[in-house]
Amino acid sequence: MDTYTTSLRKAGATLALCLLALMQANAATPALGSPLGTAEAASWNFSVFPDGRGLPPGSGTPQTGKVIYEQRCACCHGVNGSGGSADELAGAQHGLKDAEPDKTIGSYWPYAPTLFDYIRRAMPADAPGSLSNDELYAVTAYLLYLNRLAEPSVMLNAKTLPPINMPNRNGFVGVDAKR
Repeated sequence: MDTYTTSLRKAGATLALCLLALMQANAATPALGSPLGTAEAASWNFSVFPDGRGLPPGSGTPQTGKVIYEQRCACCHGVNGSGGSADELAGAQHGLKDAEPDKTIGSYWPYAPTLFDYIRRAMPADAPGSLSNDELYAVTAYLLYLNRLAEPSVMLNAKTLPPINMPNRNGFVGVDAKR
């Protein structure tokens, strides 16, 4: 095969790949999910910041949180926050600088308000967004209690949650999105 024929074949193959890429780019999107309605989109439009801005009204204790945790969370995360099929939440044996670190709430999570935010957005896994604000404060209080970061008598709310100092508060590098 001469050089001209080889080059022609390569050009043809390149053209075929480009056409295939164009066809895929113009293909209809897969029919995954359904569009959000205005009311549903508005219900998810919230942000809780590390300093507690955005925390809603409500309150909860570890005692109330334990009941909710056992009903909604323990099947995945295990009794007392460990031993389930999902991520371990409490009971870290190894620090983050150990060879095999445990990434529990007590060893890894930097801000208590963002724990509330995460639970609010993502848990329970089978029905995210289904817990009331009081239930969210209670589960957060129970998880902080399991990690020895809250007293058993604590009442968490928008004022008492932000001052809780998480052990890994300074373990992340901050990024200023405005820069």
